[in-house]
Amino acid sequence: MTDTRAATETFFVPLSKLDADPKNVRKTYSKEGIAEMAATIRADGYRILQNIVVRKGAKRGRFFVTAGGRRLAALNLLAEAGEIAKDYPVECKERSGADATEISLIENTSREAMHPVDEYEAFRVLADGGKPVEDIAARFGTTETMVRKRLALARVSPVLLNLYRDEEMSFQQLSAFTVSDDHAKQVEVWNSLPTWNRDGRSIKSALQSEAMKASDKRIKFIGGIDVYETAGGAVKRDLFDEQNSGYALDVALVERLVVEKLEAEAEKLRADGWKWVECVSELPQEAHYMSRVYPKDVPLTDEQQVELDRLEEEYAELAELIEAGVADDEAEPRADAIRAKMAELADTGEVYDPDDLAKAGCYVLMDYHGRLSVERGLIRPEEEQDESADGTDESSEPVPPRSETQPEPSFSLSAAFAQELTAQKTAAIRAELAHNPDVALAAVVHAMLTSLFHPYGSTDETCLEVKLTSEKLETSIKNPAACKGIATMDDLRENYGHTIPGNPHDLWEWCLEQPSATLLDLLAYAAAKSVNALQLGHYERRKQRVHADRLAQALKIDMTQWFEPTAENYFGRVSKSGIEQALTEAKGADFAAGVSGMKKAEAAAYAQRQIAGTGWLPALLKIAPTADRATEQGVEDQLDRDDCPFDLDDQPETENDQFPEAAE
Repeated sequence: MTDTRAATETFFVPLSKLDADPKNVRKTYSKEGIAEMAATIRADGYRILQNIVVRKGAKRGRFFVTAGGRRLAALNLLAEAGEIAKDYPVECKERSGADATEISLIENTSREAMHPVDEYEAFRVLADGGKPVEDIAARFGTTETMVRKRLALARVSPVLLNLYRDEEMSFQQLSAFTVSDDHAKQVEVWNSLPTWNRDGRSIKSALQSEAMKASDKRIKFIGGIDVYETAGGAVKRDLFDEQNSGYALDVALVERLVVEKLEAEAEKLRADGWKWVECVSELPQEAHYMSRVYPKDVPLTDEQQVELDRLEEEYAELAELIEAGVADDEAEPRADAIRAKMAELADTGEVYDPDDLAKAGCYVLMDYHGRLSVERGLIRPEEEQDESADGTDESSEPVPPRSETQPEPSFSLSAAFAQELTAQKTAAIRAELAHNPDVALAAVVHAMLTSLFHPYGSTDETCLEVKLTSEKLETSIKNPAACKGIATMDDLRENYGHTIPGNPHDLWEWCLEQPSATLLDLLAYAAAKSVNALQLGHYERRKQRVHADRLAQALKIDMTQWFEPTAENYFGRVSKSGIEQALTEAKGADFAAGVSGMKKAEAAAYAQRQIAGTGWLPALLKIAPTADRATEQGVEDQLDRDDCPFDLDDQPETENDQFPEAAE
């Protein structure tokens, strides 16, 4: 029968007679933790709420502390400070030495930290009773910052607090709601955001945003401000806004409309039979490393093939008559109509194999420019593992069983010899390619397109070590959507994206079939994407920018057609001395005279009005006249001086030099 008396009776032991137990599984305590415990004991009148568990020590009258090592260290700290006597009586319970390790392990592993909402409610009771934050922190042995963070939960709706208690949201999500006191708005935001987009940043953005520009990508995504208004959203319009586009005042409604559109597209994809379909706020990093399946061309039916053969025969006859000059006036229009019909028949479209649908999935998201984007055919790693376990390869063909007794190869090549032989082959291919510019053009364009349109794993699709890099300009521009150059390149990419094959394995054959004119257009596009004339904070790239001016001269570029300085994109982001200099250069000193007496915003608006139509550009946007190397050297020398006499980084107090969320 268990002796419960020894487990329940307590007795007092002088502090000086207590020693740390070598059988205690916890050997290390933080100084901060001991100090916090000492503060808690001090705040409670130098009492400990939980008794220390001890066992008899090696010497008569001494005891080892089996459970309560941190409390012992805190009491010793108070004794050293002279706050309590060295023989301060400590209430203890005694257990046998045989149980010491087990008791210590239970003591240190089974304890659960207090729930944050419980802490908040306890702190709130004390705060409502008039206790200052400093006293509450001392009472619970914690920091003032932690107390303030818990008390801030008073701003959060009780509905959300209960959701957190029920583990239906994280503490990071709960904390995000403390930026607002509007409980109804908090609940509305929580319900409007999808489960995959309920991170702290999204919650704060929805709560803090009082208005959203009609040019915001989310407004564009749902179809414009009119769609938002039709859904019952309030709009604020600026009387001086010529486009009268306005601002959406109900950000939560916009977010809900975005989610509804994404989910509607996801439902269509699920109906197509994909194994999984997920809506995401941005493409997950792991998606870039997933394997992928691609659609296959739909074969012609027997009837379509017969019709195509008949049309080809008729077209050949007409072409022969036209070539011989004996065709009538109706021959050429008829030939054009036949050619269009053949193209229509040949364009049967593409479909995914049902087996691929059964193992792959899709991500649905809104892209950087506010357009619907669907990444199809992605295979998760676990699906590939399951497939491998089933004994199938990538083409879903059964892997033949390996023979138990396989003959040994008669010989094998050394790695060095294999490298030499492949070097011989490489040299031969190089020599032949150097004398065949048509195939070389196709090969270079193919290598560039694989890196642009299929950037992940693109090096596996070509043997050419032609690497194209493309600096992402959107991260360097505060409002990239307003940049004409970026918009033009985006349109080109979209047009070419509808032309080139979606499957990178088909791209090589496609390039070989294209006429030189098409390949040259694509080469120009790929080369254009590689242009980099940026001046960086840590590297000015002077020589590269000089060559960029020479390239611009060859292209006969007029930068005034691509950039017009305004208060938003220039004047509001330089100092008033910069505004004065711009006005002086564009219209003379008289127009710049009054700028010094204006407020910054007024001066920027004034400069925009006065300089409009003059063709003035900031120094860094002007194209230097680099006709030859001598001129190039002169421009380099000029760049060594200071092309820009005012500080481009001198921005208004409300501006930030970095724009990580420029697309928001």
